[in-house]
Amino acid sequence: MRRIFVAILCVSIILSLTACASRKEAGEGNERLESVTVILDYVPNTNHTGLYAALDLGYYREQDFDVKIMEPAENTTPALIATGKGDFGISYQEEVTYALTAEEPLPIKAIAAIIQHNTSGFASYKDKNILTPKDFEGKVYAGWGSPSEEAVIKAVMNSAGADFSKLSIGVSEGSGYSVLKDKVDIMWFFWAWDGIASEMAGIPINYMELKELDPRLDYYTPVIITNNEIIEKNPELAKKFMAATSKGYEYAIENPEEAAKIIHKYAPDYDIGMLTKSQQYLAGQYSKDSEKWGLMKDEIWNGYTEFMKENGLINKSIPASDCYTNEFLK
Repeated sequence: MRRIFVAILCVSIILSLTACASRKEAGEGNERLESVTVILDYVPNTNHTGLYAALDLGYYREQDFDVKIMEPAENTTPALIATGKGDFGISYQEEVTYALTAEEPLPIKAIAAIIQHNTSGFASYKDKNILTPKDFEGKVYAGWGSPSEEAVIKAVMNSAGADFSKLSIGVSEGSGYSVLKDKVDIMWFFWAWDGIASEMAGIPINYMELKELDPRLDYYTPVIITNNEIIEKNPELAKKFMAATSKGYEYAIENPEEAAKIIHKYAPDYDIGMLTKSQQYLAGQYSKDSEKWGLMKDEIWNGYTEFMKENGLINKSIPASDCYTNEFLK
């Protein structure tokens, strides 16, 4: 909840930079486009390519939208979407579950899964021979310091019969895969980014996918969220936005090399080779095992909710129907 309060305090600062909450129309020639704001979870990357493809290829304009895509203040996206300071946002299943089971729940809901499966896992330098969570004992882990992160590590170690107290946990300084050989032993990688980057740098790693360690860890990360007011009072806005966004992700699936060029326009500091390899990988992941991009399932939501409750991350369960809807993907 402290992060939510901080987020609300950040709102006034963000509002001074952009009129992101307005429902006003923007004139452009004879067109009148409705302003729509999307708040990311982080800096632009290949998780977001479908959004930028929809923007760059005119799919949002086809729906009469003038879309602005913004980077967030740290850890604020759900709060900003809940309070109407943005229309749509990028979040994660665990973040949505936290928000909905808080003492004062946020009025938000997930409306699409960007990637069907959790493509993250634990990485270690190959020569260290860390092959299972049992091998975490006596090692050093560097991460981002979230409660859910520690709970996941403890759970998979306990399941492997390992002693969690024998693992040293610290916060990463943002050095990425380069520290695996000398400074730390284990890191949590998102393969489409960290894994691809380590491969390109010639850093040999062992990799344990979370979904292989516990099926309940195959949760949705990331997801697109909106607030309940849009869902209840302006469903046509959500339907049109998702029609264009779905088209953008379908383009990225079918044209990964061209999609990489699009995201590079909006994130020029990244190497185009890295973006291309990441996009090629995600093209096979966005809608893997799903009849269409974006669809979510009760068993995925309920499984990870069960995991969070079991490991003390939330103090009550919440039905999947309160967390997400597929109604705007039809």
